[in-house]
Amino acid sequence: MPSASEIAANLVRVREQIAAIAVRASRDPASIRLIAVSKAFPAETIRAAYECGLREFGENRVQEFAEKLPHLDLPEASFHLIGHLQSNKVSHAMGFSWIQTIDSVRLARRLNEAASAVGKKLSVLVQVSLDDPAVPSSERSGVAESGVVSLVSYVSSLDHLELRGLMTLPPFTDNAEGARPYFRRLRELRDRLQSGGYPQVQELSMGMTHDFPVAIEEGATMVRIGTAIFGSRPAPAPQAVGR
Repeated sequence: MPSASEIAANLVRVREQIAAIAVRASRDPASIRLIAVSKAFPAETIRAAYECGLREFGENRVQEFAEKLPHLDLPEASFHLIGHLQSNKVSHAMGFSWIQTIDSVRLARRLNEAASAVGKKLSVLVQVSLDDPAVPSSERSGVAESGVVSLVSYVSSLDHLELRGLMTLPPFTDNAEGARPYFRRLRELRDRLQSGGYPQVQELSMGMTHDFPVAIEEGATMVRIGTAIFGSRPAPAPQAVGR
């Protein structure tokens, strides 16, 4: 596990990088939110990061976060779900402030119902798949670009979901430049939505440790960074083997 001093030093470097890239792209560094991806790290690591000044954290799995939450008395922290959410698990996701992975009407409807039941309003992003149209829907992470407008329209009509923007996860490539066309397309899609009557679609969640500089150049307002802050994720505990 990283020490508090290691997290602090890493955070300084990451923030300096974000600021330098933003200035180079003629952007205000304050317009870019750092989401610290804390998946697979224990609550004590999140608390240490909070003490270093981090306030927004990204988690991939509902169950893992539910186990951490009782140990996270962090009044100024907000937690983002950045992994896939099954519609039958929405009631377990109410500890999050943000859901970044809305990808269907069914999921949006169930989230709205669950948030209504606990008297909460969730900030949400629509996750967009910018994969080749030939990729089967079962293999996509997000709604196809052709379905974004109808999903945005539906989410905007719900009382307990506040639509804030778009998120994407481009196909992985070792070359960060390979992600640029996907980031650019998401920004252009956001701009078209704003011009088409959805001015609330402002956030662009895109870019991770290996490609966030490119994402910032293309307009990211949220970058999801884990390894550059916390180091390599701990290996999962070995499964018990029956005799």
